Amino acid sequence: MTRMRAADAAVAILVKEGAIEAFGLPGAAINPFYSAMRANGGIRHTLARHVEGAAHMADGYTRAADGNIGVCIGTSGPAGTDMITGLYAAWADSLPILCITGQAPVAKLHKEDFQAVDIETIAKPLTKMAMTVMEGAQVPGAFQKAFQLMREGRPGPVLIDLPIDVQQTEIEFDIDAYEPLPIARPAASRRQAEKAIDMLTASMHPVIVAGGGIINAGASAQLIEFAEVLGIPVIPTLMGWGTIPDDHELNAGMAGLQTSHRYANATLLASDFVIGIGNRWANRHTGSVDKYTEGRTFVHVDIEPTQIGRVFAPDFGIVSDAGAALDAFLEVARERSMSGTLPDYSGWAGESRDRKATLQRKTHYDDVPMKPQRVYEEMNRAFGKDTTYVTTIGLSQIAGAQLLHVFGPRKWINAAQAGPLGWTGPAALGVVRGKPGETVVALSGDYDFQFMIEELAVGAQHKLPYIHVVVNNSYLGLIRQAQRGFEMDFEVSLAFENINSPHVEGSTANGYGVDHVKVAEGLGCRAIRVERPEDLAAAFAEAQSLIDQYQVPVVVEAILERVTNIPMGTELDNVNEFGALAVNPEDAPTAILSLAKV
Repeated sequence: MTRMRAADAAVAILVKEGAIEAFGLPGAAINPFYSAMRANGGIRHTLARHVEGAAHMADGYTRAADGNIGVCIGTSGPAGTDMITGLYAAWADSLPILCITGQAPVAKLHKEDFQAVDIETIAKPLTKMAMTVMEGAQVPGAFQKAFQLMREGRPGPVLIDLPIDVQQTEIEFDIDAYEPLPIARPAASRRQAEKAIDMLTASMHPVIVAGGGIINAGASAQLIEFAEVLGIPVIPTLMGWGTIPDDHELNAGMAGLQTSHRYANATLLASDFVIGIGNRWANRHTGSVDKYTEGRTFVHVDIEPTQIGRVFAPDFGIVSDAGAALDAFLEVARERSMSGTLPDYSGWAGESRDRKATLQRKTHYDDVPMKPQRVYEEMNRAFGKDTTYVTTIGLSQIAGAQLLHVFGPRKWINAAQAGPLGWTGPAALGVVRGKPGETVVALSGDYDFQFMIEELAVGAQHKLPYIHVVVNNSYLGLIRQAQRGFEMDFEVSLAFENINSPHVEGSTANGYGVDHVKVAEGLGCRAIRVERPEDLAAAFAEAQSLIDQYQVPVVVEAILERVTNIPMGTELDNVNEFGALAVNPEDAPTAILSLAKV
């Protein structure tokens, strides 16, 4: 056997488990672990500017590709508490990240030692496991269990807290004899698959609701084949966006109250059967349960047994990995297709496509200051099908989801359930680590951008290039819109006269407060401000050129009108459009289906 420090054993396990991308900040209580990383050489580390930012980078890296597990590392005390928002974002969206913290010596844990905090208790509600390891010999088992838990069942994060003396304890450990623990995933049975297909084919207007569990399972290809064999529409959730390309003839759009399409809501309301796969019936997708379920039969597939029936009781629930369920469904569907016993749903699918071609929102505005819809129209023109978008919450996310296009799994990276402001920038850096050489475009409102803006320096230092589109209305736009119900506009304006950015005659950015261009440039990045819609295309092209030249993040700031209300509502049939609808092809020139073809 080989004797080594527990910290050296932990790093060796990370490498063997394939978790070789870390983000963090060193500190006194975690320095032994950093020394082990330096000696091992198998883990690439990205130095963040804030530990919360490091957690979001690890999250972004995990989301970037199948099988990734991002690692976030920090010292004792506030480093662990800074990670909590990152743990919440990963937990809420069922994503594995591994957070590792340093800790005061074991003998000092009950003595209120400097930066000694019970991070295990704090983190437990937001993790699959949170553990302060009290013995050096427990370290290999703790990490072995962590990787099993992160990968098994509904994925999620883990926090391992390592007292400094535990890290330095010498233990017997042989990495060559180490093996990852087996991963058990429930799978739909043949009988369950047959029953689900029987229920589906007894309906006249079935739809598939495709959730993020399909992406977690790497099963998007099976989903598309399943939809094609049956010939029925697919409605992706926000987390499932990209499971089927937006331009696929069976993609019916996203349904919901905010991040949704008019045509998808209409199709879901016209359906009589819904099979949800790897989704959780989020309230911003469903609206009220009564309206959502009225007149429809439901089958729900989820890997987590307690998720079945959590929001409402389906007519049939199946506990299964999404990929395993789709494999079982496909086997039955193919057999029935070959025998000619599947119903013909071509007319129903055609109705869905007709809605997609006609129920569109206007995007082409020439107004100055700009309307946000025009920004997304120009983004559709500028960025190709290989683009990966990264965003979190706000009117920017809602309008972006309504108007942008996504063409594959893991090309819409979104902190959907937690939606922490400031997530977008650091997550985009993690995505760039996970998708080297690919086109990554982040989307933020001005307030999201100002949260954790310091992490731009990480992109400059480590040469992590991406385009960050900032739609700036100098407002907390989503909160301002929500305050309409209270007949107020209170403490939501970010506007002020910036004494360091003198008034420029004719500029629409006058009085918009923070000078994002100056801040970005001060952090080592490049930045472009756009005030007129006709200049957007050139700005996006210039941003790509600057990325090619400098290999740093490039900010494209679009100065918007102060107030734009974005479509949202209380029910699938009660969405307030606020803005104009498309009535001719010129109104929505980048729509997937053109009104000209109707």
